Amino acid sequence: MRVAFGTFVFDSETRELLEGGRRTHVSPKAFDLLRLLLDRRPNVVTKTEIHDRVWTGAFVGDANLSVVVAEIRQVLRDDSREARFIRTVHRVGYAFSGTVTEQPAAGSVGRSAGCKCWLVWNDQTLPLTEGENIVGRDPRCNVWVDASGVSRRHARISVEPDQVSIEDLQSSNGTFVSGRKLTVVRALADGDAIELGAAALTFRLWSDEGAKTERIARGRR
Repeated sequence: MRVAFGTFVFDSETRELLEGGRRTHVSPKAFDLLRLLLDRRPNVVTKTEIHDRVWTGAFVGDANLSVVVAEIRQVLRDDSREARFIRTVHRVGYAFSGTVTEQPAAGSVGRSAGCKCWLVWNDQTLPLTEGENIVGRDPRCNVWVDASGVSRRHARISVEPDQVSIEDLQSSNGTFVSGRKLTVVRALADGDAIELGAAALTFRLWSDEGAKTERIARGRR
């Protein structure tokens, strides 16, 4: 199972919780509980079932469960009083209540066969998914760029089967591609430099059809 919610991507196969392309640390029990809640969403999972599935064969009290739930909420920055992701059903159990989008498995190129694209920011890789990708300083954006001068919802990158394009979302400091300020929607090409406030990013596009390994000529010895 590989799904996206908020700024997070949960991958049960690689046992990773990613935020903006970066691996987020969660304990094994917290990961297993989050997987169970995501798998059963939006249904409520009872405390009894959680104990049986997450602590198989072990006797633990509700205090242990509360600690793991608190860890998940801390990682997801979820407020128990105004829960976006983990909903408490008092005396019964918990449910995942966020909006979830299915994603292709890691290593898959998705529906647009032979094509994969991402942004590079400093030493971070920020993957782009097919369809709309909102880039901004708000942690709820698809691509979170927490840098000076970046608006909460700064730009939109649309990934379509035949084209990737970018447009500014009336940001305070504008969006620049290859040094030019965006005033209309513009198509992106591999290697394009994108500036959002103080953040300098590079757009990368991989195409199986156009990728060729360069042969290196070696002199005879």
